[in-house]
Amino acid sequence: MYQSTTYPVLADLDLSSLPAGTVQKYWLPIITDGIGAPVRLPVLIAKGKTDGPVVGLTAAIHGNELNGIPVIQRLFTELDAQRLTGTVVGVPVMNIPGLMLEQRKFNDGVDLNRIAPGDPDGNLSQVYIYRLIERVLRHFDYLIDLHTASAGRINSWYIRADMSQPATARMAILQNPEIILHNLPNDGTFRGAAADLGIPAITLELRDPHVFQRDVIKEALIGVWNVLFDLNMLEGAIRHTVDTTWLCRQSNWLYTDEGGILTVRAGLGQVIGPGDTLAEVRSVFGTLTKTYSADRKGVVIGKSVSPINPTGSRILHLGYAPESIPCKI
Repeated sequence: MYQSTTYPVLADLDLSSLPAGTVQKYWLPIITDGIGAPVRLPVLIAKGKTDGPVVGLTAAIHGNELNGIPVIQRLFTELDAQRLTGTVVGVPVMNIPGLMLEQRKFNDGVDLNRIAPGDPDGNLSQVYIYRLIERVLRHFDYLIDLHTASAGRINSWYIRADMSQPATARMAILQNPEIILHNLPNDGTFRGAAADLGIPAITLELRDPHVFQRDVIKEALIGVWNVLFDLNMLEGAIRHTVDTTWLCRQSNWLYTDEGGILTVRAGLGQVIGPGDTLAEVRSVFGTLTKTYSADRKGVVIGKSVSPINPTGSRILHLGYAPESIPCKI
């Protein structure tokens, strides 16, 4: 038997007008499509009985980055708004057109996470990201933005955060990640837009695209609970699932300078040293044509898994001078 569930539509994200001590589900219109139909975000809101911080969780600003969706869904299944101080807002899908097309970018081919803060009078993607910031982000006191690797690549479980800021450094460590990358939020990202508004924000990189991966979903959920406990929004004990994490203060992607069939030898999370083999390129005849080696110590944050790579393709993402730090608060 088919059962239809409809949810109310919000004119805006006015949290003060919403009922306290409840978990609610809404639609929030952002734009209209070519026939004038609304494109709406799904929004979950847990509002406590007592005033406090507003923590926002956002996922799938890239339409093929799915692991963050069940993190938000499970959190709201388990949240007890009667015990909550403050408000938790979850947007499980930010890039609705990209998700429906099963692609990273927006439907006009633009990466939404590179054009913030957008433009209210600009083209389609510029207006869309502008309205995400104005209608969603501005209502947060803290942001946890959930991502994965993109197509053809895989990631370790790592965090991007400005570790020079105490609030974001604390949020990052509470996630129990494999790696923390000190990364200034100045690159047109949603996290960067949050920083410009004075909102402490971290990016969670939850492994691989196009799939749900139970282990990292579970780890991310533990980290989110840790943040809520640490902000005294709920009573609970912070869980440390690892003793240490790698902190890298610099990173970059290595690229091929010769096309061919690529095999990346280094594994995710592997600590490599000068001279260690990272990857090999072979011709279509199977002849080894190029070997790529490390020139300094680093840790593998992400890597390509696409064998067919023309000149200028990504090989792997290396974090440099990894420093082991305690993963405890």
